[in-house]
Amino acid sequence: MGRSRTGHRRTSSEISDHFRLINEQEVDDITLDFFYKPHTLTLLFGAFFATVFFAFTRTSEENSEQNIWNGLCCVAFFFLLISLLTFPNGPFTRPHPAIWRIVFGVSVMYLLLLVFMLFQNYTAVMKMIRFVFPDLQTYKPFEKDYATNCSDFSLDRLHHQIDWFVVCHFFGWVMKAMMLRHYGLCWVISVTWEITEVFFAHLLPNFAECWWDSILLDIFLCNALGIWAGMSICKKLEITEFHWESIKDIRSTSGKIRRAVLQFTPASWTHVRWLDPHSSYMRIIAVYILVLVTMVAELNTFFFRHIFVYPDNHIVALIRIILIVLMVTPTLRQYYTFVTDPACKRVGTQLWVFTAVTLSEALLCFKFGVHIFANTVIYNILLWLAVLVSQIVKIVSK
Repeated sequence: MGRSRTGHRRTSSEISDHFRLINEQEVDDITLDFFYKPHTLTLLFGAFFATVFFAFTRTSEENSEQNIWNGLCCVAFFFLLISLLTFPNGPFTRPHPAIWRIVFGVSVMYLLLLVFMLFQNYTAVMKMIRFVFPDLQTYKPFEKDYATNCSDFSLDRLHHQIDWFVVCHFFGWVMKAMMLRHYGLCWVISVTWEITEVFFAHLLPNFAECWWDSILLDIFLCNALGIWAGMSICKKLEITEFHWESIKDIRSTSGKIRRAVLQFTPASWTHVRWLDPHSSYMRIIAVYILVLVTMVAELNTFFFRHIFVYPDNHIVALIRIILIVLMVTPTLRQYYTFVTDPACKRVGTQLWVFTAVTLSEALLCFKFGVHIFANTVIYNILLWLAVLVSQIVKIVSK
């Protein structure tokens, strides 16, 4: 049993309740019962008849590769169906708990795929990727050079450096700010990532940028505007009083449509405080781990693209980024509760899976990119870790 800050000894049921809030959040005030009933028998027989239909109509005697693809799709379908029925909701219930159960199911499938890939050789992994995405068979890698003629700094040159990455940076930081909800932590991660690019440029040449590209375009334009926009939305939501009316009680059609659209917004909003001047050493270490894992996850994105040879605007890159964003959303909530709530003694399941995914991706990068990491300058890596520590110390001291 745990003990609260006031000395009250918590029972195991109280501790379990705190864990359940982040791992199995329940929906309050259900008004449309049909959408929250399990419908287990309907799903079972529907899935069975669909399987029978496709198994007997989509099997080819000549194209075994298509048969393999159809079988894998059916396996994934049944796994997600089981996820829908049995996996935990996580900390969120909007727009529907089923969505987050499926997200968790896809996370587990992705983790299992990464583990499977770890036991293959590079040729086999590339065959797997090109089997799913045949257009990559003819792709020739091309890296845009961002560090050419850095002395030529002008508004015209600055304008020509703006590409779709600038838009991605902005909206990416809007999302990160809304998930982290802490100015100091957002700025630390923003600056630390630019420093990370400098220390890892000897491994990934496209990390090399002109100083004005990194400082002006990235930090003070895209990232700063994204952080400001995201935190502005957070502040507005923090002062909003949430009162949800049942769609059945709304008379007008426009009102019902508006209420249906609002189902895709948060049911409530919680102010977070990652650090304060009286934070314990364990809290500081926890925030340091958060920043470190964030850097590793970001590095995985670029090493994956470089090692497994696909363009940054390919659908495989987009799918991975969307999946990571969907995983990180409940993961951060579960991690924050685990770090700040003394009564929460267990990490959430999505947090566990996301950590395993990040580590598995890093292992894949190291295994199949050993020729890249052989050129690692150890001094750069140690200095990078020291910078991470210094950034966290700056947050605490403020």
